[in-house]
Amino acid sequence: MAQPLAYRMRPQRLEDVVGQQDLVGPGKIIARMVSAKLLSSMILYGPPGTGKTSIASAIAGSTKYAFHKLNAATDSKKDLQVVAEEAKMSGTVILLLDEIHRLDKTKQDFLLPHLESGRIILIGATTENPYLNINPAIRSRTQIFEVHPLTHADIVTALTRALHDNDRGLGKLPLDVAADALDFMADATNGDLRSALNGLELAAQSTPPTADDDRIHVTLAIAEECFQRKALVGDKHGDAHYDVISAFQKSIRGSDTDAALHYLAQLVAAGDLPSICRRLMVIAYEDVGMANLPAAARTVQAVHAAQQLGLPEGRIPLADAVIDLCLSPKSNSGISAIDAALDDVSNGHSGVVPDHLKDAHYAGAKQLGHGTNYQFPHDFPNDWVAQQYLPDTLRHAQYYHPKANGRFEQKLGEQYRRLRQANKPER
Repeated sequence: MAQPLAYRMRPQRLEDVVGQQDLVGPGKIIARMVSAKLLSSMILYGPPGTGKTSIASAIAGSTKYAFHKLNAATDSKKDLQVVAEEAKMSGTVILLLDEIHRLDKTKQDFLLPHLESGRIILIGATTENPYLNINPAIRSRTQIFEVHPLTHADIVTALTRALHDNDRGLGKLPLDVAADALDFMADATNGDLRSALNGLELAAQSTPPTADDDRIHVTLAIAEECFQRKALVGDKHGDAHYDVISAFQKSIRGSDTDAALHYLAQLVAAGDLPSICRRLMVIAYEDVGMANLPAAARTVQAVHAAQQLGLPEGRIPLADAVIDLCLSPKSNSGISAIDAALDDVSNGHSGVVPDHLKDAHYAGAKQLGHGTNYQFPHDFPNDWVAQQYLPDTLRHAQYYHPKANGRFEQKLGEQYRRLRQANKPER
């Protein structure tokens, strides 16, 4: 049985991994572990096709350790026993355990002693958040690394490599891929390299050579057909796609409902559900924010519904969210406030925490859990008492500047100004 192109092109050395350079690049954590031959078990989590299996394969190839791949959901305890027996004989085995979030207790209990002894170096792979979905006993014995969707440039690099590789790739085929087709393939899968490679292989194998030169010519139209997705107009290098996303946010910010729905339709037609969902949640809190926090919460619910439904049905809650956000009052006071605070912190204006706010271990603490002279607000009328919270060097700082574009923030602003005045430090 012929192996898929994505399988054949799996990296055999760490240097061959595309993307995730914050983990595998020169001098980065996984590269240092491999170089020092001090591997520890780890969990890699992130979207499909972003390199979790590739990193595991490259680690095994770079260290020359035996490599096994199992699935926590479908492979049995007996399969784990086979790996453990090999580890006893060879000394060290790298085990890539896919869908590790579905590891049951029986398999986990068998695996833990082998992780403790170091005979099995576990590389768990999951698309789920390991801090929420993986047993603490496994988490405590592993390092956790997040992998991210690959960039357009990363995927172009990998596709080009596959086109020119004579041994594992498509280099022996009389194949010409148009530049706009290659760019489209790099954008069409939203950072999923496996899907991009599979689409490239489908295009190469399903397109007959032309009678003129007996070569296989993969055009943009052929690429669109293989991926079952239309390229955005003018999207030669991915720029138009990002222009549409930008116009989408700016239309909502500008309260133009019809323009926002038009750009949403373009993104839906392109099948880019991840970008739509991420951008909508950014808009909800960046551009609407304190003016209408219930609308922001409704947007999160709509995004979750769309992710569960998928496209095309997901377009319905997305459209509702877009209309809601467009017609909502707008406020960017939240992002402005945190950015102003971050600006102080990044410029070294952090100051010293006042003594009365320090932790209970601070010498002279008078009240369990609180620092010296701390006044417990719940001991006072209205559960509030005037006292200084900011460091001395920042006691007059004001980061939040309420806006009056919505009734919700108007009320919060009134409360903020009243409390700030009542708690105003002496100059």
